Amino acid sequence: MKILIYGINYAPELTGVGKYTAEMAVLLASRGHEVRVVCAPPYYPEWRIGEGYVSWRYQHETRDGVAIWRAPLWVPARPSGLKRMLHLATFAATSLPLLVRHVLWRPHAVMLIAPTLMCAPGSLMLARITRARAWLHIQDYEVDAAFDLGLLKSSFAARTARWVESALLRRFDAVSSITRQMSARATTKGVDASRVVCLPNWVDVSTIFPLARPSEFRRLLGIPAEQKVILYSGNMGAKQGIETLADAAVALAARTDLTFVFCGSGAAKESLVERCSGLTNCVFLPLQPVDRLNELLNLADIHVLPQRGDAADLVMPSKLTGMFASGRATVAMARRGTALYEAVAPRGVVVPPDNVKALAAAITVLASDAERRTALGKAARNYAERALSPESTIRAFEERLAMLLLEVDGKRGKGEAPSFGARPSGVAARRRRKPATAEEAAPD
Repeated sequence: MKILIYGINYAPELTGVGKYTAEMAVLLASRGHEVRVVCAPPYYPEWRIGEGYVSWRYQHETRDGVAIWRAPLWVPARPSGLKRMLHLATFAATSLPLLVRHVLWRPHAVMLIAPTLMCAPGSLMLARITRARAWLHIQDYEVDAAFDLGLLKSSFAARTARWVESALLRRFDAVSSITRQMSARATTKGVDASRVVCLPNWVDVSTIFPLARPSEFRRLLGIPAEQKVILYSGNMGAKQGIETLADAAVALAARTDLTFVFCGSGAAKESLVERCSGLTNCVFLPLQPVDRLNELLNLADIHVLPQRGDAADLVMPSKLTGMFASGRATVAMARRGTALYEAVAPRGVVVPPDNVKALAAAITVLASDAERRTALGKAARNYAERALSPESTIRAFEERLAMLLLEVDGKRGKGEAPSFGARPSGVAARRRRKPATAEEAAPD
């Protein structure tokens, strides 16, 4: 099948939505689909354009068998609520010509990755013109997050944004998200339950796995073997509540056997460094490349995943899958009943959000109990191997998309099901035209 994936974030971004979008595209391409991507140049989480890319012109490349078109966008150096909105709006506008370009390609499916929902009108337009299926995959509920986290505060703006959000969501043929709770939230916004799918994020357990030796990062950072490392790795932004972990480091500063390692980048990093200034138990690292990720995650004796209480089920931290796969103990901040609580509680320690005292106490207890850390790490690793396979998520997407395409065929009086191998699907074969269109025949 021809699948167009449309979203602002993509590889070589190392964290968050871009990582999973790129992995999904590559997995689909490896299973015989023709996959194209419309995205922005890499900028996240540093909030600056990556080396080798520019923000002011269109670019085209092929990466891991996937054809990628990148649209210009504005990236604010210091993102705020309004600046983030303008940032997303520039991509929604500049990416429209790339969608028009793909009309002649005639995709079978147009998959929009949210954020950003500002791109929904363009993706729906392309799908309707080409008679493709329109699929929305939600990594973050950006509208809810913007208001619930206080990034935007106007009640009128909130009502308007949520009305527009609901109107757009109802127009997609399928709406998916990454947890049961986040998927169910779509139905509260007016999406028919029959159109809702859960597509969890995943982890490749062959590349993230427990090491039988100490991590190389211990030597590089000069951390003695007897020191217990409390690691946070990932984006440092408004939704993470990472200031709580910094406060826990302050509370535990007298513990000479604990080292807090903060690895990553983001809008909140500068204030986090200031918060930890003067502390001898804190170490900061830049975001690490993919080929160093397993070494980094194995540095931890305890992974910590702070989360603001008001984030609830608006987001599901993408870093959690790698933490589980590394086979190390995890402490997370989550409310009972949320997806994060349900994921961590059977195989880690969960404390209430925004509670520094509880977080510090959990770290103290685990740091002194090697046997429990080992047991929790094994349980997390077993869960990653059993339930976080990328193949199961991609298979679920393929199966639902096949059903959607069959519904189209049924309305036209055709019952042939699309196949999912290297050979073209039945739908693709019927859409193939000879001679090729100018767009198809033109070199990239």
